[in-house]
Amino acid sequence: MTNHYYTQNPDVVHEEQHWPFTLLGNELLFTTDNGVFSKNRVDYGSRVLLDAFEADKVPAGDLLDLGCGYGPIGLALAKRWPDRQVTMADVNELALSLARQNATANQITNVTIVESDRYAALGDQRYAAILTNPPVRAGKNVVTSMLTDAAQHLLPGGTLTVVLQKKQGAPSAKKHMTETFGNCQIIKKDKGYYILESVQGA
Repeated sequence: MTNHYYTQNPDVVHEEQHWPFTLLGNELLFTTDNGVFSKNRVDYGSRVLLDAFEADKVPAGDLLDLGCGYGPIGLALAKRWPDRQVTMADVNELALSLARQNATANQITNVTIVESDRYAALGDQRYAAILTNPPVRAGKNVVTSMLTDAAQHLLPGGTLTVVLQKKQGAPSAKKHMTETFGNCQIIKKDKGYYILESVQGA
């Protein structure tokens, strides 16, 4: 039975839930289900990530929410910065269908929601910023490639912003990001969550 949220088709008993949540100053309505990450509320790490990200610091261009789940990060960004296009990518088809439903429910049209195993389906598109709350349970190799492969998908001056708990590998992620980009800052620490940020070509 493959019911992990980071697999393509979680085999779940459906149990939809509907609830509102305020992110970046906007109240959003979410529908979630079994088989997705953090189905009862927007997880704390994602909230810390959103609060730490500064869209005004990154170049003009699209944003990418990698491993978007049912959509809290990408939809919050799209609602807050309507002049930016946001790509939301995930491998989990159930999560993607919920993300589409949530985009429609919140009348958010500046999003593109795609099925992609990491960057596989994104072609040579480059982004002004990539944000990710990576699926730690998918294993270290998956998480590391999400971070190191980001360099090929960022515009000059673009940022990779990542949330990880210290105990779930934030120090080693910082090392990988520093090796890849030549820089990595901890821009915020909150309750064991680290927000790591690297700048492309800084």
